[in-house]
Amino acid sequence: MIKDRMDKNLTSSELMQKGANRMGSILLDFELMVLRWVGYFPIHWARKLVYLLAGIEMGNGSTLHMWANFYDPSQITVGDDSIIGDHAFIDGRAKVMIGNHVDIASSVMIYNGKHDYESEDFRPVFSPVVIKDYVFIGPRVIIQPGVTIGIGAIVAAGAVVAQDVPDFAIVGGVPAKVIGERKRKNLHYKLGWARLFQ
Repeated sequence: MIKDRMDKNLTSSELMQKGANRMGSILLDFELMVLRWVGYFPIHWARKLVYLLAGIEMGNGSTLHMWANFYDPSQITVGDDSIIGDHAFIDGRAKVMIGNHVDIASSVMIYNGKHDYESEDFRPVFSPVVIKDYVFIGPRVIIQPGVTIGIGAIVAAGAVVAQDVPDFAIVGGVPAKVIGERKRKNLHYKLGWARLFQ
């Protein structure tokens, strides 16, 4: 009898399912490796085309800077006129919805999967992440699974966001807490165009 890593006996159908899952993981790993290589290509429109073919939904005028990384890009949606900075990491194992006119700075990490440390098998659990319109996320921010960041919110550099952020709030720290409020509520700016070699 074949056993899994938790020493549980597997039926033939469970074994077949595990084999299919493993093959899917290998194919996904290959796709992610190719997308990493694409991230080094210095022509924005060509990178964007490959990301669209990989399943990322992107609105008009949105930019993914060089060296951005993704895990399972098929569940990532980016609205119009949004910018994803260089070296950002977006975990797409559950839905990630990024709104319009969102500015995500360099080295931001957005996670929607984590381990259930109380479960017997330390299994992964997933929750969607929603980033609404006109949000600014500073450099090196970490966004945890299940978080919604409200319209016009600002997340200060280096923050770890583990709870929902209200509309127009300014948050910072570890864990992120409200430290202010954005005064201007009637937001209608555009972020601009992609630089050719970024």
